[in-house]
Order: sequence, then structure tokens, then C-alpha cells
Amino acid sequence: MYSLNYKVTTSTCDSEGRLRLFSALQMMQDCSEMWIDSEPVVKEYFSTHHMAQLLASRQVEVIRVPQYKEQLTVTTSVYDMKPMFGFRNTFIYDANGEPCYRTWSMGAFVDMATGKLSRVDEATIASMCLEEQLEMNYKDRRIIPPKEGGTLMPPTQVMRADIDYNKHMNNACYVRQAMELLPYDFVVRGMRVEYRKPAKLGDVLTPKMYDTVNGVVVVLSIGNEVGAIIEFE
Repeated sequence: MYSLNYKVTTSTCDSEGRLRLFSALQMMQDCSEMWIDSEPVVKEYFSTHHMAQLLASRQVEVIRVPQYKEQLTVTTSVYDMKPMFGFRNTFIYDANGEPCYRTWSMGAFVDMATGKLSRVDEATIASMCLEEQLEMNYKDRRIIPPKEGGTLMPPTQVMRADIDYNKHMNNACYVRQAMELLPYDFVVRGMRVEYRKPAKLGDVLTPKMYDTVNGVVVVLSIGNEVGAIIEFE
């Protein structure tokens, strides 16, 4: 398990002094990225083979939204690892050790030169310190949008500030853009996101929004291909 400590600061809050979901996702992402420092064999393998783990899906349960100046601890742990995929829990806890966010995610191992899936060998997998899968309401990583209906929303362009060191749009930015389409009074209690195609600098994202029984689904398309699907409850 790897952990980072945070404080809810001005730049991470919304207009009501509550931690933005976008900021919470960035905290989770940072902790997940730093985790590899706790697994030197995996780190060396990825470096030698020019590989990276890219987020393929994430599910978030919002238990309680932290407030301005709260102290938080983010933890991440891997509970399963396959040759081409890893599975982890990333939780955010308050100062009393109570969870504010519970999440699980799947990462895909890719060759940085080709962008294609790449395999990790059995010796590296065997070196991993796998931990217990934490309790939450696990849902399918696949999100199936409604086949009919939906409302096309104004397109947006991927800006320089959206790009991370993997040279594509940062995972949390997809969610940030989708959240701008939600009704102002929509309270997010849960979220799933499925990443299908990475958006790059200058790409145009065309959102289509669907109202569902449980909430809202936003499909962000890049041309004729789906970049990401985000479900809010």
C-alpha cells in the first residue's frame, strides 16, 4: 500500500468550499502514479521495457465530500495483476480514518512507443505485493450508453493545460469536462468512467448527454470514435 497526505486547499475547492471531484481524482491519480516507487521490481521492468500503465476505467463511490482545510490521506493498493492489466483500490480518508471516497480501477499496460498493449512477465507479477481487495459496491467496468436519444452538446477542444506527460489528455480532465454539462443542482454520489481512446492536443471532443433512470451518461467522442464514457449517479 502506498499513501499520500493532503489538505483541502483553496485551489481544490468549489464555490461552496467543498473538495471538487476533479481535485479528488487528481489526488487519487497522483497516489496511484507514485505507488510504483514502492515496487522496485515492477518499476525497473516498466522502465527497461519502456512501458506505462494507462487508466482504462475507474469507479468512484462518494461517501462524503470533504470541506476546506480538512486533512486527508489517500491510499492505493493493487489487489490483482494480470500480464496486461492491473487492478487497484484507491481510497481517500478523512482525519478520523473514515472513507470519503472509495474507488477501484483497472489499468492497461502499454508500450510507450507504439501505444499498444504490452505484457508483463510472470517473474515481475510474482514479485508484486498484492493486498486484500477492499469493500465497496463493485460494478462492471464497461458502460453501455442508451441506444437511442441523447442530446448533442457544444464541442470543446483539448488544450495544452489538459495534456499530461503521457502526451494525451489527463484522465481527470475528461470528468471535469463532462461535469460542466450536469445540472447545477446535480449531486454526484457515484461515478464510473471508461476510457477508450486517448485525446491529444488539438482534438475536438463532442459530448452527447443521456438522461438515465439512475443519473446521467456523457459520451465524449473524438470524430467517429468514442474517447470516454462517464456515468454519474
